[in-house]
Amino acid sequence: MPKKGGYKRIGVDFRYGDESVARFINAVMLDGKKAVATKIVYDAFAIIAEKMTGEDPLEVYRKAMSHIAPVVEVRSKRVGGATYQIPMEVKASRRGALAFRWLKLYAAKRGGKSMAEKLAAELMDAANEQGASVKKRDEVHRMADANKAFAHFRF
Repeated sequence: MPKKGGYKRIGVDFRYGDESVARFINAVMLDGKKAVATKIVYDAFAIIAEKMTGEDPLEVYRKAMSHIAPVVEVRSKRVGGATYQIPMEVKASRRGALAFRWLKLYAAKRGGKSMAEKLAAELMDAANEQGASVKKRDEVHRMADANKAFAHFRF
């Protein structure tokens, strides 16, 4: 049975007034420590502003998110006795969630001193269409392209 009131909106972050940044802070958060996650994200934005003079960190973040977010992905479907990888378009909410997940994962794997520095480096690389998170998006797109012969099995 669906909820009566619907979902509560996250709101906006207090520094940039952007809902996407607030969602990203929530994605970075571990064990409910939102203050720590907020500091990490804002420190990463400060590092971006320092290293990329003349660039707005929020614009760099938005450009990076557009380069990381996948448009299509493959989903498994069992038809007869075989399982097919079927390419499907990704909904906007899942697109953002995947981008946040990949950005956080590959920033954590990166070499660097602090998580803020790693996150800033991954965001700057993604804005320039480089980095591991962009490679992951390209890999997902390649899988979907390789399996487009099975697109007629869409569900």
